[in-house]
Amino acid sequence: MNPSLSHDLALKRTVHTPVEQKPHYAWRDLVASEALVVPEITLLCPHGEERFDANEVADTLGKALTNVLLARGERDIFTAANRTWVVGIVRELVGTLTTQARRQSPLKLTLNALYELIEKTLVDNNAYDVAKSLLLNRSRKLAVDRSSTAPSHIRVIRRNHQVVPFVEQKIEIAIRKSFLSLQRDSSPAIGITQAVAARVHASKQTFVHIEEIQDMVQEELMKSGHYKVAEAYILYRAERAVTRDVPATGNDSADTPVPAPSAPGQETMVVVKRASGETYFWDAIDLRKRIEFARIGLDLCLTNEQIESELRRSVFDQISQRDLDATIILNSKTLIERDADFAKFAGRIQLTYIYEEVLGWDIVRDGVGSLRAVHQRAFRKYLEHGVAIKRLNPRLLELDLAKLGAALDPSADLEFDFLGIQTLYDRYLIIDKTRKPARRIETPQFFWMRVSMGLFLEEPSADREDRITGLYDLYKNRRFCSSTPTLFNSGSLHSQLSSCYLYYVDDSLEGIMYRGIAENAQLSKWAGGLGGSWTAVRGTGAYIGGTNGESQGVIPFLKLHNDQLVAVNQGGKRKGSGCAYLETWHNDIFEFLELRKNTGDDRRRTHDMNTANWIPDLFMKRMESRGSWTLFRSNEVKDLHELYGRKFEDAYVRYEKLAEEGRIFGQKIEALELWKKMLSMLFETGHPWITFKDACNIRSPQDHVGVIHSSNLCTEITLNTSNDETAVCNLGSIILDSHLLPDGSLDHAKLRETIRMAVRALDNVIDINFYPTKAAETSNRRHRPIGLGVMGLAHSLYLRGHAFASDAAVEFNDEAMEAIAYYAYEASSDLAAERGTYSSYKGSKWDRGLLPQDTVDLLEQERGISVEVPRGGRLDWAPLRAKISAQGMRNSNVLAIAPTATISNITATSPCIEPTYKNLFVKSNLSGEFIVLNPFLVKDLKARGLWNQEMIDNLKYFDGELKDIEAIPSDLKVKYLTAFDIDPKWVVDAAARRQKWIDQAQSVNLWLRTPDLKNLSHMYRHAWHAGLKTTYYLRTLGASNIEKATIASKKEVRIGAGTSPSVVEVVSGSDASAALESRLASPASAASKPGFTAEQKLACSIEAMRSGGECEACQ
Repeated sequence: MNPSLSHDLALKRTVHTPVEQKPHYAWRDLVASEALVVPEITLLCPHGEERFDANEVADTLGKALTNVLLARGERDIFTAANRTWVVGIVRELVGTLTTQARRQSPLKLTLNALYELIEKTLVDNNAYDVAKSLLLNRSRKLAVDRSSTAPSHIRVIRRNHQVVPFVEQKIEIAIRKSFLSLQRDSSPAIGITQAVAARVHASKQTFVHIEEIQDMVQEELMKSGHYKVAEAYILYRAERAVTRDVPATGNDSADTPVPAPSAPGQETMVVVKRASGETYFWDAIDLRKRIEFARIGLDLCLTNEQIESELRRSVFDQISQRDLDATIILNSKTLIERDADFAKFAGRIQLTYIYEEVLGWDIVRDGVGSLRAVHQRAFRKYLEHGVAIKRLNPRLLELDLAKLGAALDPSADLEFDFLGIQTLYDRYLIIDKTRKPARRIETPQFFWMRVSMGLFLEEPSADREDRITGLYDLYKNRRFCSSTPTLFNSGSLHSQLSSCYLYYVDDSLEGIMYRGIAENAQLSKWAGGLGGSWTAVRGTGAYIGGTNGESQGVIPFLKLHNDQLVAVNQGGKRKGSGCAYLETWHNDIFEFLELRKNTGDDRRRTHDMNTANWIPDLFMKRMESRGSWTLFRSNEVKDLHELYGRKFEDAYVRYEKLAEEGRIFGQKIEALELWKKMLSMLFETGHPWITFKDACNIRSPQDHVGVIHSSNLCTEITLNTSNDETAVCNLGSIILDSHLLPDGSLDHAKLRETIRMAVRALDNVIDINFYPTKAAETSNRRHRPIGLGVMGLAHSLYLRGHAFASDAAVEFNDEAMEAIAYYAYEASSDLAAERGTYSSYKGSKWDRGLLPQDTVDLLEQERGISVEVPRGGRLDWAPLRAKISAQGMRNSNVLAIAPTATISNITATSPCIEPTYKNLFVKSNLSGEFIVLNPFLVKDLKARGLWNQEMIDNLKYFDGELKDIEAIPSDLKVKYLTAFDIDPKWVVDAAARRQKWIDQAQSVNLWLRTPDLKNLSHMYRHAWHAGLKTTYYLRTLGASNIEKATIASKKEVRIGAGTSPSVVEVVSGSDASAALESRLASPASAASKPGFTAEQKLACSIEAMRSGGECEACQ
């Protein structure tokens, strides 16, 4: 071996030897006796400022010298000569600093600048080995303390397949070592490092292999004219590669893999039948390479051999190729419950088969290193084939495909987990059905690029490709994701990219059948979710002038709409979805509340359609004051649906007087009774949802050009509708956990960059969108609303160390939403400066100088009741107000938080703003059933040495809940509290903080483990008082449980285990009162709950409310 390399390796081993295993000497005491005069110098360290200490420098130099001498095999270290040498270096360094301090007082130095000065002093004294020792120690510290380095989304794959952050300082140190090895000044390393870092960032890869970085260093050394250093660097790499291969020439050789032990009863070599009928001996070499690829950067609890044994289970002789592949994938999926990182492992196993299907790539023949080149070669062919089979827009071929292909980064696929990649494969990747068997023509990176190309197809040609790759970078790096219709259709021949439509049905047969049925069928056909107002349709018993008859009310028409949703699915990919809204004063309200019941006349039931209450503030005030409420026929009070706030109250009171006089129909009831019915139906069927009309309208930016008659399918969109306008919204979501710095704080620069690109993409949808109806096109082009949302809140809180149920979490919701709102509104305003304002901007709240946070006070004034949410924020909004005043807004509405159930699966983050459902559970969707294990919990348990088979069994036994697992520390139980154990107050308070900044609304699910009327009433009243515009599903009890058949040890029976653990999301198909009474009466429940008196039980029971008893919740 080269002597220089041998010494370098020995020095590296010595530096990395634990300090307690090396001799200690009193180097720092040497300077104290020298009485050096040291000027006042401040060091700028990552953890704060420190005073310069010459004793510390002496100790650092002494340790570096010790490492050099130990690496040479010397043992006599603390000699007089060496002590004199250390003092001399310190004296020279202090002299240099004193000279600098005379020019600049007080002198401030970064820690990096001090190290460079020490190195220069050592080089001046020909102490190159000591300088290298010092550099090696700095490199070791950088590997341990990553928080001290600037954050980077790029990660480096090391030769041992570990993944570490890309740190520029480590590159600089390596280059400096090369110069010092030739006894040269290492200062050129700074410029070379900058050039290498620029190339790494310009590559826009998510993962970069260490060999690629070293190639860049080599090239930059030569470009800079340092040929001797480059030559030495090349020789060093080659020799180092040889030394690495020496221990791998035996059984570990990559070229001659040794078969791993087979699972019991299995053959090492099996015969596999190909689809063509041919057979071959399968030696599992491809399986081992898949395993090697799949575990890159993962901390798994099994060795490669153990994993192979698991993946070979159920593999038998004469198995078909298709069954072999499926068996390996399914076996990898079963490992997820053992360790959270197996979710990514299984996803990568699946990825290798996707690459084979789409690219014709072979992991043994081509290797993982070829994936980028294979993607680039296949990119144009993919697009041409997609155009040929009429799945892609031919205009995509007009783009600079060479530039776009060069940006493809398959290393980003390493971020997918199994749920994400399987969902993507089953539902999003384009399938070529013109051939048999059908096959996918897209890889995940082709998919992201296709969506980006479609969205920026109409951009000016000068920067079009840069915009495309900019959006592509957001997608692949998990910073932003568009909604499902956009992902389905962007770049296709039918670019219906909008997520949801809000329609209005008027009181005419033509309006009902055309807008309510026929147009909705068209909207649903092209993958749109529907939400609409049916309040204007006259109620049961209303007079029909044309026939001199009486109306059958709105219910039969809602049944028609329900059946239409069943008959016409969304783009052939998921079933049709819709939600009907009815205002609380409509005389069909009681029948409307029962539409989702499983009992009664099925001709008056809508089992496939969602329903929602559209509640005016006056009803809430009447209910709380124990007042009466009057139901009207909508054709006799036509303006009520068009009014809100005080104007609504005045008109409503006027109509009540007319009803009392007998001039119009009026059915007087107790407001409290209707409220009870609403809540009891929510408990029994999960519907109708609770939404608040006045909050939506009073805070709307578009109050000057219409009325919001309803929300949408998922209750986050609040846009005006009318006879000639069907509101449209285009959705996408920021992935919040990808915008945090290492210390958990918001990365504002990154967040702003993401939002600006996302808003531009969403605005583009409006112009390139395919509109199924004229009313939809009219509305969208006139007002240009978009709905930028957020997901990954729960993951962000875990990264910050906050429990969801905490004041810190509520404050973070406020802080994060303010920042998102600020940058989103700024982006829309800047787009207005570039492209012009939306056509109805004049007279809007934006134009009047009112931002969403200003309208909370307007709502409070109209209600006459306090809106319980803190005002104010952290950012300076004055510059943005001035900008909007000068430039206007491109979009009438900008923010809306959608559910993101599916796209959060794809991007491996938590759904929108929801708490964690359970720490271990089975998730079911159209792609099958998936085990979901909380990776943050596993990481924390591993850090405390608590992750083992017993913990896995406990998690499974207790359905992912931690409170009954004794081994888990109390702080983790609080941090990982799940949705049903979090007091709904925290969910509502966090939603109220967000709602303050949002110009539309949010899909706010509410969670109750054992709902009763008291809890329900308090929860929804709190939501109203806190200023929420809408609420979404009421979630009650778990929908699925983890399979317990594999629990290794028997546990004691839990209290309450007599009740069935397998329950539905909401109680339905049975009498809710009986279910509640049964639960209260069961011995298990009695044993786990404190006793209550008969009066206490009566106070909150549903039966008490139905029979006219007193309800504590309403007091």
